[in-house]
Amino acid sequence: MAWVVEARDPYTGGHLWRVSRYAALLCERAGTSLAVCARVSVGAFLHDLGKVGIPDAILRKPTALSDDEHAVIQTHPELGDRLLAGHPLAHWARDAVRCHHERPDGQGYPHGLVGDAVPHAARVVGICDAFDAMTSTRPYRAAMPVPQALDRIAGALGRQFDAPLGRHFLALGAEGLLDHIAGHSDDGIPLQRCMTCGPTLVVRREQSVGESVFCRNCGGEYRLDRSLDERPYRVEPSGRQGQAKDLAPVADTALIQRFIRDTAVAALSSSA
Repeated sequence: MAWVVEARDPYTGGHLWRVSRYAALLCERAGTSLAVCARVSVGAFLHDLGKVGIPDAILRKPTALSDDEHAVIQTHPELGDRLLAGHPLAHWARDAVRCHHERPDGQGYPHGLVGDAVPHAARVVGICDAFDAMTSTRPYRAAMPVPQALDRIAGALGRQFDAPLGRHFLALGAEGLLDHIAGHSDDGIPLQRCMTCGPTLVVRREQSVGESVFCRNCGGEYRLDRSLDERPYRVEPSGRQGQAKDLAPVADTALIQRFIRDTAVAALSSSA
């Protein structure tokens, strides 16, 4: 369900994967146990679950949101929390889903939590989610360069972002350890550019030469010109438009399975 949310917005391809990867790196750098790292990664992957209930007219709006539209967007953490209720593994993700927009200074939502009242997982995901938003292209602005986004985080430590975790994140950035994730939708697979809309094309690891890749904003069809094993691979426009069936949201089940497997291995190894 969380993946369907991502697929509905053509400018957030790879967002869930990137945030979960950033979160895993940040937890590891902060000295968090492998078991807790695994739980935070799951929460990061599911953090926007509640956006499944946000209308497309707001979720895909190409210009800035009105105050009323912001109020609708701000319902997604609690909606996500309700969607998780009753699931046997909900405790792995609920803190991140419910509280990733809370802030240390109490100016976040939905509850205005202050300082350490913001759960650890939410503090991690809040940093990673904001960084990915800044370094991703939107219809109304280009992606911010990584150094500029890191400067924004540095300037908001203790207010918008947890200061100790934020300093660890800045250290990761200074060492170049975020660069292979920013602008990518999977390990070693950067987002590809639509000639009209920018970096909206998500290539799946399992795709082969000649397979179609569609821009889910304008519907333009592209073809994978080289195998992913050949670096750099590329996509080429076909000159055709995708049909409704081509543009329907589809989960990348292979990536999700790899994520679950890797997370489970990390969690189990910590208890061995």
